[in-house]
Amino acid sequence: MSTPSDTANPPAQEQGLHLMAKPIGPLCNLDCDYCFYLEKEQMYPPREKFRMTDEVLRAYVQRYIAAQSTPEVEFTWQGGEPTLLGLDFFRRALDLQREYGQGKTIRNSLQTNGTLLEEEWCAFLAHHQFTVGLSLDGPQALHDMHRPDKQGRSSHAQVMHALRLLQQHGVQYNVLVTVTRDSTAHGLAIYRFLKGEGVRHIQFNPVVERMPAPREQVIGLHFATPPKLAARAPAPATAPTPAPAGEVAVTAQTVARGAYGDFLIAIFDEWVRNDVGTVHVMNFEWALAAWLQLPATVCLFAPRCGKAMIVEHSGDVFSCDHFMYPDYLLGNIAQDDPRTLAASAQQQAFGAAKEEALPDYCRRCPYLFACHGECPKNRFMVSPDGQPGMNYLCPSYEKYFRHITRAMNALGQIVASGMPASAIMEAYKGPLILKTTAVTK
Repeated sequence: MSTPSDTANPPAQEQGLHLMAKPIGPLCNLDCDYCFYLEKEQMYPPREKFRMTDEVLRAYVQRYIAAQSTPEVEFTWQGGEPTLLGLDFFRRALDLQREYGQGKTIRNSLQTNGTLLEEEWCAFLAHHQFTVGLSLDGPQALHDMHRPDKQGRSSHAQVMHALRLLQQHGVQYNVLVTVTRDSTAHGLAIYRFLKGEGVRHIQFNPVVERMPAPREQVIGLHFATPPKLAARAPAPATAPTPAPAGEVAVTAQTVARGAYGDFLIAIFDEWVRNDVGTVHVMNFEWALAAWLQLPATVCLFAPRCGKAMIVEHSGDVFSCDHFMYPDYLLGNIAQDDPRTLAASAQQQAFGAAKEEALPDYCRRCPYLFACHGECPKNRFMVSPDGQPGMNYLCPSYEKYFRHITRAMNALGQIVASGMPASAIMEAYKGPLILKTTAVTK
């Protein structure tokens, strides 16, 4: 499966809304053992075809464009593996975008595992200016550890072939690295491998998956199960609830609570000394936006969520990619206006809960301005003072933000003075980096 990239952490838009499409549902030609989406097959009947019909596609394109109050509309296609649908599906989608475009600028992003990308695909993506998120977990040994195909075979050579084709065709792309417990000790090796392969836009996403218990729901985000989906789902999976520290069972692939911070720090130290301005690591750019007091560019670190919904292959609209459970079904794109769904009491409560359910420990944290408790799906721990709703990754973010504070303050000064951000590399060789040590908000 194509794991989430910045396409799955959509922009936290102030006016618009984001409705990411899963046109083939959870179907995929890989068998990634950390994938959180393969289980979603349980949400639909056993003989479900998992393919967005022309009728649903038309409704999605028409209603999504009409719902935007902004002059630009970003279509994001994910899965599963969306390229399994074939090029004709995407040609049809572009035809519909032209038909219903209303003079707006329309952009398309595709998240893919890359295994099906060949010359025709890459020529199409380049011609239509798609932005492609390519899932690649690093050198072959690390990549193949968790991303085999359905027969257990290596997928690395196919993904590297796709990377070469994207580069040759001039497709705008970024690489998504899914960080597992096994890979946290190899951050620099992964980063240097990608740099050596000519990759200049990178995003690191940690695996955090709690082993679920029956009928659990996230604290502060519980809603009644919608009758429509509950009736047809034979054994729906549910989201996790907070649990006392020490009693949480996570998957074997889940990063250790503090190890992801060490992973980011190792890469940051090399990047800030050598690669600012030439290699764009989205995780560091998200942090810089917070230090510059700019609005969050991803829902992950926004104070509230709720404007980044998903539409499944069936047309069902859910609150979020990570909350595709019966309790978070909002409606169906074939009948419902996305603006109405985004403005519904259910979705407004979902978005507000990210801020309102923060434990006091988080509210006192000096790095709240940069983190905002991160994603609610990871908030299943109990804080040191006994309140539920603490993020599993809190130890990682605390050490990571503390470590980068001096550099981020210096970067803020550099950018504010009109200098290029790359000047930080010279600052590390001189006294500027030592002049700013306090957290700025």
